[in-house]
Amino acid sequence: MKYVVVSGGVISGIGKGVLASSTGMLLKTLGLKVTSIKIDPYMNLDAGTMSPLEHGECFVLNDGGETDLDLGNYERYLNVTLTRDHNITTGKVYSHVIAKERKGDYLGKTVQVVPHLTNEIQEWIERVSRIPVDNTGLEPDVCIIELGGTVGDIESAPFVEALRQFQFRVGRENFALIHVSLVPVIHGEQKTKPTQAAIKDLRSLGLTPDMIACRCTEKLDTPTIEKIAMFCHVGPEQVVNVHDVNSTYHVPLLLLEQNMIHNLAERLHLSTIELSSEDKQRGQDLLQRWKDLTVNIDESFETVKIALVGKYTNLKDSYLSVIKALEHSAMRCKRKLEIVWVEASDLEPETSENAEHKSKFHHAWNCISVADGILVPGGFGNRGTEGMVLAAKWARENNIPYLGVCLGLQIATIEFVRNVLGNKNATSAEFFPEAEEEDQVVVYMPEIDKEHMGGTMRLGLRPTIFEPNTEASKIRKLYGGATQVEERHRHRYEINPKLVKSLEENGLKFVGRDESGQRCEILELDNHPFFVATQYHPEYMSKVLDPSTPFLGLVAASAGILNETIAASAANTGKADF
Repeated sequence: MKYVVVSGGVISGIGKGVLASSTGMLLKTLGLKVTSIKIDPYMNLDAGTMSPLEHGECFVLNDGGETDLDLGNYERYLNVTLTRDHNITTGKVYSHVIAKERKGDYLGKTVQVVPHLTNEIQEWIERVSRIPVDNTGLEPDVCIIELGGTVGDIESAPFVEALRQFQFRVGRENFALIHVSLVPVIHGEQKTKPTQAAIKDLRSLGLTPDMIACRCTEKLDTPTIEKIAMFCHVGPEQVVNVHDVNSTYHVPLLLLEQNMIHNLAERLHLSTIELSSEDKQRGQDLLQRWKDLTVNIDESFETVKIALVGKYTNLKDSYLSVIKALEHSAMRCKRKLEIVWVEASDLEPETSENAEHKSKFHHAWNCISVADGILVPGGFGNRGTEGMVLAAKWARENNIPYLGVCLGLQIATIEFVRNVLGNKNATSAEFFPEAEEEDQVVVYMPEIDKEHMGGTMRLGLRPTIFEPNTEASKIRKLYGGATQVEERHRHRYEINPKLVKSLEENGLKFVGRDESGQRCEILELDNHPFFVATQYHPEYMSKVLDPSTPFLGLVAASAGILNETIAASAANTGKADF
């Protein structure tokens, strides 16, 4: 097993996830099988109870693991299926060590950070790195490990020490370190001091970088590269220039141009790994498809404008998987994507004469009125939900393509009950638990634990079965006419089963349900260009070269090419294999 560690210095959010994903994708182009691990130094067991505004979105895996958003990057770029154990947190590691101590596994020893915690981290990495993650069912050849946070932070110290030991445990020829640093441009001058300081800190902790990936808004000058190389004890060819490009999907090709993979192959003796001709051909095909993808991005001139009506729009990473699913779909449709961010609460009218709110109100509605399509994503709590209801109403009444995800499905149903069925008090048990039973369009699922928040939702990969006689359904056609689909879930609430018959009689059809046939999973509105909502989160399954079906439907309908896209889906029902 070969290990490539990606660490970061100077500032957080520097782009380690994109660099780790891009490196893994390039290694796949050689025909190798690649897996990924993300280390998060926070004390939480997982990301399930974190606010999206605190840490960005919570990404959900097939096994129901609620993880850091970077695992989504790995799955999207590498087309792999990871597990909850591929996300290591301080909370998880300490829990394992304490559980062992309580059982007496340490035979009376004083349990310490070194060696017990650091050994646990190393054993975890070795164990998880060998789990098959792709459709070959075989053990991976290379594991990419991203160390979250910034080297030098007190919370990451045990992981840095574990990785220092790990390089000797697995052997130098099996361990490489890429350190991502920042080269700021001040008054037109590229500054290398932050990178020098970051590498000095890293080396003082016992880790020496094999490559330094320098993030900069512009291409690095040759003198800058030579200066970094000289003061950081690496060769100029080991300084990788990661400057701004048209999209993050161009980063792998940027790294390829700088012989990064050739240098890694030499450093890790990758030529010793036996590969079949089929493996090599699959890698070459992947590289060609990726190059074609970037050409599509560069040559897309027609714009498709999607209004994203959310409640966490102050931090765009709260909707990272949604953004990526829209990007994947726009690339497939050969359109330039423009996301119009609309804070849901700004759509709600106020009785006061507050000038600031009036301005936001008019701006928000202007954004909605000029959008080609409307998306209402998932979320929790009642803030902004009345604005989402108004956005769904606008889409329904004005024949604007609409996609609702999780909360977006519940919002669309509430709007329909209020304005078509005539119950103006329609609401959700989440928004108003004290509401009358007949007004609760959305109710708690009966199996849900109402006391404990972490890991108690309906989570992970589950089947959705299309109802009989739904062959004409647009969303089913987009799924290639499948009888059932498997998608990932994360929710506590469901549509009240008592209302389903009345809703369907009035044109809001639940074309997909769970295995019991009771729980509503997909709704579709009759006589509308594209009005679809899903209880599951299709964005979690979207891949760069294989877009999420509901998102593809929204973008295609918004671009006016839905029929062509449906025809293409019928001709190609298989998933991309790379």
